[in-house]
Amino acid sequence: MSGKLRFWLIFLIFLNGYVSLSFELVVLRQLSFWVGSSAVITSIIMGTFLGFMSLGYFLGESERIKTKHIKNILSCSFIVISLFAFLASSFPLVMEYFVRMYSWGIMSGIIQTFLFSFIFLSIGPFLFGFNTTLLSRCLHRYNTNYTGNIMAWDTIGSVLGSLLTTLVLMPFVGVNYTVMLIVVLALFAAIVMRPKWWVMLSGALILIPTVLVNSDYVQRGYFGILVNNANSTIAVSQWPDDTRILNMNGLPMSIYNPKSGLVGEYMNYFNNSFIYNMPADRTREILVLGAGGFTAGIHDYINNYTFVDIEPSLKKISEKYFLDHKLTDNKKFVVQDASQYLKNNDKKYDLILVDLYSNSFQIPEGFITAEFMQRVKNHIAPDGILVFNVIASQSFRDKYSRVFDNTFRTVFPQNVARQAVGYSNPYDGNDTVNILYVWYNRDTDNRIYTINKTPVIYDRH
Repeated sequence: MSGKLRFWLIFLIFLNGYVSLSFELVVLRQLSFWVGSSAVITSIIMGTFLGFMSLGYFLGESERIKTKHIKNILSCSFIVISLFAFLASSFPLVMEYFVRMYSWGIMSGIIQTFLFSFIFLSIGPFLFGFNTTLLSRCLHRYNTNYTGNIMAWDTIGSVLGSLLTTLVLMPFVGVNYTVMLIVVLALFAAIVMRPKWWVMLSGALILIPTVLVNSDYVQRGYFGILVNNANSTIAVSQWPDDTRILNMNGLPMSIYNPKSGLVGEYMNYFNNSFIYNMPADRTREILVLGAGGFTAGIHDYINNYTFVDIEPSLKKISEKYFLDHKLTDNKKFVVQDASQYLKNNDKKYDLILVDLYSNSFQIPEGFITAEFMQRVKNHIAPDGILVFNVIASQSFRDKYSRVFDNTFRTVFPQNVARQAVGYSNPYDGNDTVNILYVWYNRDTDNRIYTINKTPVIYDRH
């Protein structure tokens, strides 16, 4: 075997490992906004990925595969990988998949993930394993001692794919361009194996829609996507009356009209009920976990606000495309995980809004625990107010709504109000709406009124 051939075979093994891990990580990122990133969801995706890859390892050993056909098979395999990388990793296509799931009444994130995995994460991973075995066979033909080299270069490719994708490409280049790179690398491998016209034509038929769907021009022009990085996909859409909607990860987060000052219904309720009617005797400290479009207290220029969000581009995008103005001097933006922010400081706030639960199916699981709620509770000043905005069933129709309520009342057993904002019909099958859980840090009283002891006249006056 010539040195040149050995180099290309080892390079393709390296490339196969790189593309496989990069592909898996991009898929995990894209799906996390729809079904979360819990251990259950991750195990379904990784289990499917590794299971079909193992099947590919086994079938790649088949004696029916003739040596003279291996180059054609590998070339076709990399072409198919590029196709499924495009289908499974492009945000607009992933969004369309989940829109279809919900329109068909498939609401379970576990079922959605299983279906997605078997449709889009079966053939690609199978071919990754299949390719590794076929490339290994080519090397073993000339030297049976190449097993260690093969495993090493495949692992090096996987490690590099993991580090570059998560630490460099997605945060700084963008997820959409990371998808393009994966497709380009797979097609490059196909051309290396078989530089024929039909390979190049097939590659072009896949690359063109990949570039179109994932280019900044198309994503911004047709989908309004302004940011597509490791944390978020942010878009701003505009109605004819200049009302703007800030979408994050395909879902509406904030509404604002620069002309009328209109904000979303629940945010309007929050502002009018807890901010605009504050006494003017002193400046109050307000903490907003989950900045959204910075519409909390948007017309308050007196009290001090700290907005905390993990997405660093949110302030710039909101000021330029959503609010049409810069944040006022009394509003500060901190780029940090909400739980870490609370952990790293001991400041007390007069009012805290927890606005991290953007919908009923994309739930950040670390923020619905009793431990997180207790951490928030520790930052409420005496006589302070805490408001949790969640999307849940008004009449407790689903388990999530009931268990969240149990969890909240475990940490905040007294002085709690639960307010539904917006239209909902408790007799309807779906009465999901914005629910504001409000806790008042006031003195508590464990007494109850009974027929034997009812001193209500003294309590009221």
